[in-house]
Amino acid sequence: MDALFVSTAAVAIAEIGDKTMLLALILAARYRQPWAIVAGIAVATLANHALAGWAGAWVASMVSPEVLKWGVVACFAAVAAWTLIPDKMDEDEAPKPSRFGAFLATTVAFFIVEIGDKTQIATVVLAAKYHPLWQVVAGTSLGMLIANGPVVLLGHRYADRLPLKAARYTAAALFAVLALWVAVKGLGG
Repeated sequence: MDALFVSTAAVAIAEIGDKTMLLALILAARYRQPWAIVAGIAVATLANHALAGWAGAWVASMVSPEVLKWGVVACFAAVAAWTLIPDKMDEDEAPKPSRFGAFLATTVAFFIVEIGDKTQIATVVLAAKYHPLWQVVAGTSLGMLIANGPVVLLGHRYADRLPLKAARYTAAALFAVLALWVAVKGLGG
């Protein structure tokens, strides 16, 4: 169950202040259908992170354990540094109201915005390190919902009260610790 817990915690913390959290806030304000938006986030994240997890597991099977170890260390360190950079979303990046409704608009927007995002990269790295794959994908998807669900359900009313700077530093520290742990213990540790 380490894969599930580490993946959930890593992504839930890393997601705070991320552009997908800003997207969740924009969608909540625009559609005012919180359960459709949360369901869209769940579907998009499961699909996106399943592909990312599969890619991580595939890479892990293709390279030597030593190369994989140092690749994972480098990726965790890079995600730690990347987490320190605050995300912004321009208004033109926000999805326009869709005639297909909040669920479909959220699913498509989240899937696209998550491509190349630090939580997707983290999913690739976590899948290369932890097994079984389904626990990594379930954990990273759950982490996204833990971070974004309250934003959607509470809307913009409390969003300005989130301690985003502290969350970024905590997430960066978590990924730095994971990098150090893999460097010292290796992938099997």
